[in-house]
Amino acid sequence: MSVLTRARSILGATGGPCSSRRIHDFIRGTTDTGTYKVPLSSPKIVGVCQSRGDRLYQEDRTAVHALQISPKEISLSLSKLKEPPSWDSSKSGSEFLASQVAFFGIYDGHGGKEVSSYISSHLHELVESVEPSTVESLVSWTRARHGGYFKRWRGGALQKWTKWGQSSSEERERMTLEERLTLAFVEADKAILTGIESAQRCGSTGTVVLLHSLDEPTQPYWSSEKLYLTVGHCGDTRALLCHRPTGKVETLTERHHAEARVEATRLRRMGADRLVADSFGESRWMGVVENTRGFGDGEWKPSGVTPEPEVVSKILNGQDYSYLVLVTDGLTSLMSDQEIIDLARNASDPTRAAKAIVHFGEDLGAQDNCSCIVVPLRGWGHVGGRDDTEARREYRKKQVGALNTRMQRM
Repeated sequence: MSVLTRARSILGATGGPCSSRRIHDFIRGTTDTGTYKVPLSSPKIVGVCQSRGDRLYQEDRTAVHALQISPKEISLSLSKLKEPPSWDSSKSGSEFLASQVAFFGIYDGHGGKEVSSYISSHLHELVESVEPSTVESLVSWTRARHGGYFKRWRGGALQKWTKWGQSSSEERERMTLEERLTLAFVEADKAILTGIESAQRCGSTGTVVLLHSLDEPTQPYWSSEKLYLTVGHCGDTRALLCHRPTGKVETLTERHHAEARVEATRLRRMGADRLVADSFGESRWMGVVENTRGFGDGEWKPSGVTPEPEVVSKILNGQDYSYLVLVTDGLTSLMSDQEIIDLARNASDPTRAAKAIVHFGEDLGAQDNCSCIVVPLRGWGHVGGRDDTEARREYRKKQVGALNTRMQRM
């Protein structure tokens, strides 16, 4: 039995949720005469590109799927926003369309591919199928298994289903997307740590993006006038938006390194002396850990490494955004967020856009694995503003070329 099969069987055996249906790989839309469906595997619909860089193995993984999430849950999640939009699920066209959510995930493994492979195969299933009835036992298991930082953990976003929760019985019957993502991430981490032996020192970061159309009737995300975007994020993978009128980047995620504001606040209870600079001057938690949120890495869980995602939600006017980009740190360590966005601005389709980003990383001598997902939105093909990073990119490529020439002469 493979470690992944074993992990999945353990997840089911320990009371964790497993999807009862096959996750589909198409998005439906409506016309005056009926509905249609488009496969997410089409290179014109989603662009994916990967490179090993100079590494012997590819430990990055990606996932693109379509999920079904209750319209009532989506409505509840919308009501929690500062400026809740109006959305009537009965005008979506059907129950299926009202429930339709596009899922995009990018995962950066380290210490092996086992953890990133597991979450790329199963996290989307968990996002769709988790139930709050598992929270109490999950929180108890996490506290007992890890101790240390988690001795005082009360479930975070899931606290209302624990003995410390103050919510009414009615509130405990309903979940928001933030709670769903948190539960799915923590359930996945439990399955990994109980089913993959190498997960004590092997792990993965990850960023997932959910897109749900608020159009009436529902349209596919790439043509929706109004979109509900939700990001669940652990580590240093990244999600970026291209603002169509200006061409400027909007960064949706923050690096979960120990010196980051959010993480410094969370980890302060563990003691400030645990942040140590390595020989390159980079700060690491406990002198070893770079990412303070992620899957696996069981050895460092007692020290505060958590699978809880940072969740960000945003309502998008579709015509104001051209595309969404998800990347691993093999690319963000080499180029700025704006450079990544600019590299995709003139591409004829999302696959060419993803290739342009990854190939530029290779041109710069990428040493780490590099992965990119490009998701076109309603403003695709109409990016405004100027490509302000073009001259800098050309200069950097020439500098790398000149360095390589000198190295060959030595």
